[in-house]
Amino acid sequence: MCGIVGYSGSKAKAKEVILSGLEKLEYRGYDSSGIAIVLDNKKLFIEKKKGKLAVLKKHMERDSREDGKIGIGHTRWATHGIPTDENAHPHFGQNKKVAVVHNGIIENYWKLKEELLKEGVRFSSDTDTEVVAQLFEKLYQGDLLETTLLVLEKIKGSYALGILHQAESNKLVCCKKESPLVIGLGKEETYIASDATALLKYTKDFIYLEDGDIAILEGNKIELYDIRGNRIQRETVHVEANPEQVSKQGYEHFMLKEMEEQGEIVEKTLGVYVNEEGKVDFKKALEGISLDAFDKAYVIACGTAYHAGLQFQYFMKHLCRKEIIVEIASEFRHDPPFLEDKSLVFVISQSGETYDTLMALREAKAQGVMTIALCNVLGSTIAREADRVIYTLAGPEISVASTKAYTAQVVVLYLLALYFAGKYEEELDDLYRLSESLEEIFLKKEKIQQIAEKIAKSRDIFYLGRGLDEKIAREGSLKLKEISYIHSESFPIGELKHGSIALIEEGVPVLLLSTRPEWSEKSSSNLKEVKSRGAYVIAIAVEGSEEVKAGADEYIEVKNAGKYLTALLAVVNMQLFAYYVAVAKGLDVDKPRNLAKSVTVE
Repeated sequence: MCGIVGYSGSKAKAKEVILSGLEKLEYRGYDSSGIAIVLDNKKLFIEKKKGKLAVLKKHMERDSREDGKIGIGHTRWATHGIPTDENAHPHFGQNKKVAVVHNGIIENYWKLKEELLKEGVRFSSDTDTEVVAQLFEKLYQGDLLETTLLVLEKIKGSYALGILHQAESNKLVCCKKESPLVIGLGKEETYIASDATALLKYTKDFIYLEDGDIAILEGNKIELYDIRGNRIQRETVHVEANPEQVSKQGYEHFMLKEMEEQGEIVEKTLGVYVNEEGKVDFKKALEGISLDAFDKAYVIACGTAYHAGLQFQYFMKHLCRKEIIVEIASEFRHDPPFLEDKSLVFVISQSGETYDTLMALREAKAQGVMTIALCNVLGSTIAREADRVIYTLAGPEISVASTKAYTAQVVVLYLLALYFAGKYEEELDDLYRLSESLEEIFLKKEKIQQIAEKIAKSRDIFYLGRGLDEKIAREGSLKLKEISYIHSESFPIGELKHGSIALIEEGVPVLLLSTRPEWSEKSSSNLKEVKSRGAYVIAIAVEGSEEVKAGADEYIEVKNAGKYLTALLAVVNMQLFAYYVAVAKGLDVDKPRNLAKSVTVE
């Protein structure tokens, strides 16, 4: 979602560090950006612009005043107030003594704003964040910590805040609740960011703030406090990540690069979670946990992670004969089930910061049940708060549309199902062959590109599948709508005739999935059903599906990788299909409109 970067030090120009960090956060999605720098005369220089970060950078090139050593910057994804220069962050008090950047939502901002308006305070934006700046300026009496505590006492909601005050221009205040914020540690400087990715160029040592933490930075000096103003300590986490991982390395888009990394991610996952004896091993993460000890098990997630959870449900049903209930996190947290002592809750989040998933996790913990998190980011909030954590090994994923993170989740969940089932032979052999099969897909990507170009001007498309194919159809449909903006829906193939077939008309594309050889005849019948109503059928089917191949307008064959993993090969083909449709339409593949990589607001 929104991005925060801040700098306090003596070695670098704050402007250069902040703009560089914000560039690394562009993938999260945003519609405006801004920066605040403390100048040598102690006054605040604030510049903010609607649109891409390049607009702000170009404007700042014309002004050489902003070469201070302390500052904050922000990329905004609009919630309160449309994207404008005025609504962009940083926000400031009416006397421009305070500058504030904020991720999250101040839920009681309107009540606070009305009170301030009655006192004669003049507002210059429509945002909830400006209330924080105005309050801070009004309440400041010479002590940054005391003022921060007073402001936090008044506001309700979620926040990650970076604050500068002209009166103490050598200090940067930051604090967080339910929105991520990290402090980067340098030799003669400190940094803040909403994502460690922004700072890997400068440091690999971080302090992950917890809810209620307040930090005051001055050069390389850090003072940490809790929400009551008591001094505290937090551990330093060393992140082994290479800045090269977040570069395109010659690819036109991050999405294509990340899709092509999926084979090596499978190999890496096997190297970590299969031991030298050839057995699936989650003992470190799941020591003392037996599936038989639980009467019910839930998976909670959003979006693509939710679709990975649906695959886990299928694996567990057929490999372990265990029912898993898969819930959308936003629904779970607002209408939670009555969890019992013998309930087990899995939560899945690529970033480990997804707000709805985090709130659902807290609801589960409040009901006293065991929680296990699947996360891709070391030290993320969900990883810290769950009782146990299993890390997926996708590495940094920059494109907003998730590809390699989804595959990493599915592979780990498949291994988990094998672990719980106690099976390691045939199914594990399929997984060892998967990496090569994934790489072979990209040798034939030109054919997928040609098919994608034929339907790029379509207004609607329908994805059909049964069993496991129905679950992956949802993910294929989501990928297409995310980056191509084509209206896309997925249906269980047998449900189509119960109403939705009314939407099939001449020329409408239908993508039909058939990844099990025994489904070929039935899939062929379903194909003819939509063809007879004018559909243009693109079939993605397992090798040997001759009936399906004969009836389809376009045919994409996938290798038989076993009854559980052939579907994952089909997903990668659908990822490529969505990618090339978006490319054919000339769209911004990595940063689709209105979407954000890490959704940290409700």
